Formats: sequence, structure tokens, C-alpha cells
Amino acid sequence: MKFASEYRDPGLVRGIVANLERACRHRWALMEFCGTHTVAIFRHGLRALIPGEITLVSGPGCPVCVTPRSEVDKVLALCDVPSSVIATYGDLVKVPGSRMSLAGRRAAGADVRVVYSSYDAVEIARKAPDRTVFFVAIGFETTAPATAAAVLRAADLGLTNFRVLSLHKRTPPVVDALLEWGTPVQGFICPGHVSAIIGARPFEGVASKWRRPCVVAGFEPGDILQAILMLVRQLEQGRSAVEVEYLRGVPYEGNPAALEAIDKAFVPTASEWRGLGLIPNTGLAIRDRFAAHDATEFLPAGLESLPDPPGCRCGEVLRGEIAPPGCGLFRRTCTPENPIGPCMVSSEGTCAAHYLYGDK
Repeated sequence: MKFASEYRDPGLVRGIVANLERACRHRWALMEFCGTHTVAIFRHGLRALIPGEITLVSGPGCPVCVTPRSEVDKVLALCDVPSSVIATYGDLVKVPGSRMSLAGRRAAGADVRVVYSSYDAVEIARKAPDRTVFFVAIGFETTAPATAAAVLRAADLGLTNFRVLSLHKRTPPVVDALLEWGTPVQGFICPGHVSAIIGARPFEGVASKWRRPCVVAGFEPGDILQAILMLVRQLEQGRSAVEVEYLRGVPYEGNPAALEAIDKAFVPTASEWRGLGLIPNTGLAIRDRFAAHDATEFLPAGLESLPDPPGCRCGEVLRGEIAPPGCGLFRRTCTPENPIGPCMVSSEGTCAAHYLYGDK
């Protein structure tokens, strides 16, 4: 906590803001891709500190929020497998599918368990050989190494009753997709925890091909403000490079052991993103050599999903086209207690951040 407090020091923040005011001469729109950054920006009131020339746009950086109904429906279908156990992280439990959520299925009698580690799911399978344990793996590259380690562990133990439904998403390709669709942002605050795994190098294409500077940032107020300052300096100087503000947590080349585990267990594949559609190379599928631990063979053929609820504009929020108050459901019928869309379900969702901190 003492270490974190260094990056919340009022003197440090005032100094960065003063430098930012001196550096900024033009209007710039910057996207914080990560939901954790969005929440930190609102919680600490950082929008009120930065110059008015700078606009912060929230991106699709919440794994739960970008998980479409079709994928949630796949999870719900696994509840119908005889003697099944659904093990997943807590954020996914309340995300609505077409007709219900995992919380609803659990209330109706399905064996749905919240785990804190992928290894917890492996242990459930080891102790209950007569049950089929489906670990629903969700998250960006941050959580993918843990899922990969679980697959490798289950393979070593010969646990054919341990299956993984991979809903993992890859971040750099979706930034490319946003730029291909014409997003107006001129710079990106890149996620620190993702980059602790993959490093900063995967964002070099954004800087070179699209001429958009990228800065990998930590999550304290000083981190985020310093990253904004670094982006503004690049933009004002006409530069476009990948820089790391979060030096204490992110090696430029990433974590070799984690990347090796991901490569052993997964292969990149196309993935469906809520509000963004099917994007090539943004998912992670179980490699054929570990097919005995792939849950997809248990999914029913022809599984159909309903569209998002009428009036829900989560897709536009995730694309950075509107802020949550632009949705007619926001704060009226859609609240954290009664979430209509996934951007309100997750604690890292843009709508939840606006609801909790946006008017303070």
C-alpha cells in the first residue's frame, strides 16, 4: 500500500498536471482501452484534472462486457450436460444470455461454482472423476497463462473429465480493428496487466501502421496522468511510438514463460466481440493436441441466440461511439442492481464506472 501511495501523492499529481498543461497545445482524443483504467479515471476524478483540450474515450477493455450473448449461451448449454460442473470466475455469473444467466441456472439447480484459480477447477475434476468439469475461461491475455497451465496440468494428470471452454480475447488485434473502422482517437493508453504478459512490442503495429502513439500505463492516478502526458508529448511533436510508463510491472518483451504456456495450449482464432462482431485472430482456441480437454465438442449444434435487449446500446459504448448516458436505459432501467447489458454487470464495465463515479 505504501508503494501505491507514492503514485497518489498530491505533489506528484500536481506536477504532472502542470507539465500536461504546458505540453498540450491542440485537441486530442485518447482511448483508455482497459476497463480497470476507466474505473480508476472515474474513481480518482482524473477527467477534472486534465486540460479541456483532451478527451478520454473508453474502449472495449472489459472481457465480460465484450463477451456476446452467443458465447454466454454456450456456457448455459453446458449446464445441460449430465453430471456437469460449471466452474468460472465470479464476473461471468450474472452476465445475461439470451434467456437467463449462470446465476439463474444455478438457482434452478445447475452446479455452478465460482473459482479463484484455474487450478481450483482442475482440483474439482481430480476429486470428482464421475463429473465432467467445464472450466469457462474468460479474460484477456492476463488470465490466459493460468488457463494454459490448467490445461497442461490436466493433461499431465490424464483428467479427461476436465474441459475448457475458452472465451479468451486478444487485445492488439482488436485495436487494429477499431482503427480499420475509423475510430477518431489519436492515441492509446494500453493495458498494464495485459502487457505484463505480452509486453509492449505487440502494439508496435498500431504506432507504425496507423501512426497512433501507444503508452502502456499502470493503474494509479500518477501512472495514468503520466501516460497521458507521454502521449500528448508524442502527438505534439508529431511522433508515434510505443512507450512504457509502467516500467515497474511491464518488460518490453513480456513474460517469456507465460507466453510459452499460451503458445503450448492455444492457437489464435477468430472471436466474436459484443458490439464489434467477428474479428480475426482475437480469440484463443485449444490446440488439437489437447482436444481431450476442449469443451466445444459438448456444445449442441445449431445453438441460436437472441439479439441484445431493445434499447441496449452496449455495443456503441464498447466502440467508443457514445458515452453511457447516451443510452436511454442507463440509470433508468439499467443499474448495477438490475443490469440489462454487460457493461453494467461487470465492475470494470464502462456503464458501471459512469453510474458509480460519473456524476461525482
